Amino acid sequence: MDTTHEMLSITGPATATLPVGDAHSPITVIGNQTIRESFGGETFRQAINSRLAPGVSRVVLNPDAHVGYGAPVGCVMASPTHIYPGPVGVDIKCSMSLLQTDVPAEEIASHTVRRKLIQAIAKRVPTGPGRGQRHAPKSRRVDGSLGFRVATEGASKLVLKKLGIPKAWADRCEDSHHTAPDGTADTLAARLEWMGRERDKLNRIESKYRQLGSYGGGNHFGEAEVVQLSQDPTYRAIAQQWGLRDGAVAFLSHCGSRGFGHDLAMNQFRSLKSSFQKQGLAFPAGDPQLVYAEANSSEGQQYLCDMAMGANFATVNHLLINALVLESFQDVFPGVRGELIYFISHNIARQEPLDGQTQWVHRKGATRAFPAGHSQLVGTEFEKTGHPILLPGNPRDGSSVMVALPGASQSAFSVNHGAGRQMSRTKAKKHLSQTAIDQDLIDHDIISNCRVFPRDEAPDAYKDFNQVMSSVTEAGLAAEVASLKAKFVLKDGAPADD
Repeated sequence: MDTTHEMLSITGPATATLPVGDAHSPITVIGNQTIRESFGGETFRQAINSRLAPGVSRVVLNPDAHVGYGAPVGCVMASPTHIYPGPVGVDIKCSMSLLQTDVPAEEIASHTVRRKLIQAIAKRVPTGPGRGQRHAPKSRRVDGSLGFRVATEGASKLVLKKLGIPKAWADRCEDSHHTAPDGTADTLAARLEWMGRERDKLNRIESKYRQLGSYGGGNHFGEAEVVQLSQDPTYRAIAQQWGLRDGAVAFLSHCGSRGFGHDLAMNQFRSLKSSFQKQGLAFPAGDPQLVYAEANSSEGQQYLCDMAMGANFATVNHLLINALVLESFQDVFPGVRGELIYFISHNIARQEPLDGQTQWVHRKGATRAFPAGHSQLVGTEFEKTGHPILLPGNPRDGSSVMVALPGASQSAFSVNHGAGRQMSRTKAKKHLSQTAIDQDLIDHDIISNCRVFPRDEAPDAYKDFNQVMSSVTEAGLAAEVASLKAKFVLKDGAPADD
């Protein structure tokens, strides 16, 4: 049977199971017909390769799926026994966060005010590959000692205090810290010390610490949003319980572990590929990007340690950015208050209960979606509502805050992490008009820090966000509690580092 052909010809509702090998090992696809047609054959081939890889029990394609590193971006890949770096990627724990302020939307109607905010943020939060605290005069200074603690402790009380981040924000994180597989930070510390000593890269590692509190290039961004709560009484009440304010300004951020996580990930890819070659092992489907390790092996344990350190850096990076953004708003609006709504990742592998057993759930460009009552929300403030899901669309068409529904079980309690690319960066640069892009944003009353908006990040380089959202809601995975309308955007025009 030509499985790829079967996948490409699927029709029907927003959720489908596609046969791979036999009827007992399907791939779940979330997407209406329009979205399915956007995937393309290579995306499906990567999904098939991922599903048939050793130890893999489940694969889900979300509406934003497109070709990725070994596994598609926008996929979920579960295994009770194996860990796969590809479906985590090189930007470990790339994430979304949302800061809600009490500034009314009308206060930023003026372009002059928005420019002041952009300038105030730029003095504290640099953008672009390789950029760090030396590029922003009002950023926090992070030395080697503090950077070491960030990587090994995550958002600990001491780290938060030293960086001036409200300690309550740690409770608004999907995970405020990550440990080694043995449950300790000491093992992470020992490994990081070894890296500095044995690899003679301490100075390089410390230079990456200085990127804390910054955005990268590519699809990383910061956006000032106007919040519009749902008109549905149930979902409006949930939004209000989370702290969202109708008609007020919020700030949405997308970034990850920067150069620190990138180096950890690339070192792991090289190490695992070398181990495969020395042992004469075959890569799944002949694809070295699907290199793997058994989670309990020494190679697997080392990868999990490095992933944990990258994830800790990403967590604190987001929290620090939000603290610096709030300070920037206070420069322009003295006395303004702000609270973190949530911080949630989409490039991570987590141990979760799934299908009756504990599994490593890899989410590559996919985000966690736990509904009310999920066992991993017990004891948190989101136990009775489900946690916030932050879905970026694009500046022109808006973004969304959603809450998971019980139907999310069919997608391994996951949804897409955004709109997903429909054009490669090369194709977007070749075919999209710079004049049209910039005028489109002006027509929608959106300004940015860029002289010209990056063509490979233009709204039309991404899938139709309305179709993506419809796929999620029609499948019964999640419901929207608020929409976000962009007023200004911070981006970098340099090549992507994500």
